[in-house]
Amino acid sequence: MGILKKLEVPHAPGLTYKQMLLTNDDLAPVPEAQWTWKSLNFVSFWIADSFNVNTWMIASSMVQLGLSWWQAWVCVWIGYGFVAPFIAMNARPGAVFHVTFPVVARTSFGVYGSLWCTFNRGAMACVWYGVQASIGGDCVKVLLRAMWPSVNDIPNHMPASSGTNTRDFMCFFLFWLISLPAIWFPIHQIRHLFTLKSIVTPIAGIVFFVWCIVKAKGVGPIISQPSTLHGSELSWSMVVSLMSCISNMATLVTNAPDFASRAKTPGAALWPQLFAVPISFSVVSFIGIIVSSSSQAIYGEAIWSPIDLLGRFLDDSPSSATRFGVWFIAFAFIIAQLGTNISANSISAGCDLTALCPRFLNIRRGGYVAAIVGICMLPWNLLKNSNSFTSYLSAYSVFLSSIAGVMITDYYVIRRGHYNVADLYRAERDSWYYYTYGFNFRAYAAYISGILINVVGFAGATGRTVPLAATRVYQMSFFTGFGVSALIYYTLNRAYPVRGAAAKWEEVDVSSFNDSASARASVSDVSGSIKSKIEAENMYKA
Repeated sequence: MGILKKLEVPHAPGLTYKQMLLTNDDLAPVPEAQWTWKSLNFVSFWIADSFNVNTWMIASSMVQLGLSWWQAWVCVWIGYGFVAPFIAMNARPGAVFHVTFPVVARTSFGVYGSLWCTFNRGAMACVWYGVQASIGGDCVKVLLRAMWPSVNDIPNHMPASSGTNTRDFMCFFLFWLISLPAIWFPIHQIRHLFTLKSIVTPIAGIVFFVWCIVKAKGVGPIISQPSTLHGSELSWSMVVSLMSCISNMATLVTNAPDFASRAKTPGAALWPQLFAVPISFSVVSFIGIIVSSSSQAIYGEAIWSPIDLLGRFLDDSPSSATRFGVWFIAFAFIIAQLGTNISANSISAGCDLTALCPRFLNIRRGGYVAAIVGICMLPWNLLKNSNSFTSYLSAYSVFLSSIAGVMITDYYVIRRGHYNVADLYRAERDSWYYYTYGFNFRAYAAYISGILINVVGFAGATGRTVPLAATRVYQMSFFTGFGVSALIYYTLNRAYPVRGAAAKWEEVDVSSFNDSASARASVSDVSGSIKSKIEAENMYKA
């Protein structure tokens, strides 16, 4: 018992074991002193997040599919333009009530039912942490080669069964190691990393952009390459392409409240995200298209990965100036991968794992658990078979879109923006979010329905023969999953209204909760009282 006591994270004194299943300092509403994210921080966050290897290559699959460069770029604009409102909508509960995704999920799925959704998102974050770290290791390899070319000749002492070699594992481990200090910083302080990244990485991207155009003596042949698709084939290829942009953001749509919980005002998490997401990702994708087009003119083949292209620069007996240029760009990509791994994976995993085991984990410890899982899962083996791994990730977007459909419908339609913050930390029968033994079966029925509509199409994506209609439904999986789960959840709540629903407002007093200022005041009150045994006064009392 003494050892377990020492392993516990800080929490309010006197909590029962039941209460310790629902709260700790990182799950409680964020104190006002940590509401430090302003509009500029959210803009910097998305500029920083867009500059990574995955985004750089987002248009490559579209051009390889047969689209022209401008058709691919249109798909990027539309895809990220569509997904931005979903991010902003799901972020608002976090910005108003200053609680993270696992706590927001309790309002719709129940205080215990939310754990499955949280586990889904947390597992995805851990997998992606390892994958992004593996890509970061490739960036480290290029950087070291630019400094010491002999790095490329390091002898291999690892068995073939490991799936890697001594050089590549060393580079992966170095990236993994330099990521650990960044996990230490809390969310309200890590914004400075994104500010740094939003300055350094765009400079490097522009340098790379200009360098390739000069080296190719023009923008290259891909720009003049017409589309090889026509008619309905072209239309559905564009649909698949823009949906790939949306699926790429499905994880960030789901856990949007995590960062929004630190917003200075609700507006700071609204307009900056609506505009910054499509603009930043589209600009980065355009740079990727031009650079890859230039590589076609330089080497006679399109090299879609910027890391591979930098490696080719080092294969040509480079001058010291070329080596320095490669070093600087590789350094910027390391910062880019680090920032992306922290924002999209480490913090998300930290918030989710905290909710799964709040007695022993907080956001910081959860981030380190994700890092350990990331190295233990041997991510370089996952990346060997890109087709199966891409199918796996696409399937996960179906799960996450159904979760987002339930959460957004619950907040905007069922409850019309009203939460009982105190009850988010209570597992008693009279709690708004206890539902049936802590589970809201309306939400689970909607969630499963959103998954089922895409199951047949997913089977087709894995190689089985399925009807064309099922394939088309699956190709729009984010919208079909989101739409079906939202519709079913709304219908069930109309038939069986929950406590605190808009239809039952005449039973509760919400007159003091009609604006965000009073909401923030209530959050502060609840945050303080949670630290004294979760005995907060209800904001709306029946």
